[in-house]
Amino acid sequence: MAITLKHQRNLSARASSRLRRQIRGRKKISGTAERPRLVVTRSSKHITAQVVDDLVGKTLASASTLEGDLRAFDGDKSAKAKKVGELVAARAKQAGVESVVFDRSGNKYHGRIAALADGAREGGLTF
Repeated sequence: MAITLKHQRNLSARASSRLRRQIRGRKKISGTAERPRLVVTRSSKHITAQVVDDLVGKTLASASTLEGDLRAFDGDKSAKAKKVGELVAARAKQAGVESVVFDRSGNKYHGRIAALADGAREGGLTF
């Protein structure tokens, strides 16, 4: 991974801590054809999930709150994250994926990240 903290000079302590956690996790987590990586990207308003095969470098399925049908969905951000998890699980199952490795990208497993993981489990993915 080409992420280093030396070049990220103008980061807050919170952002640099998240990057350190992300680097630590990426050393251990890798997606294969049998168990691709479920990557979660979170911003202040939106959340995105992708199922990635790292050996080929290809995205197999993805879902986001930026999509039109989820923008119209009523509910708080955690409810939308759970819906994204269910949607990415359905799309991954269509692509033939049953089991994934969960990559939270340095975010704490709490709130929207946990809601997305619960939605993906309810959708039929196993971690």
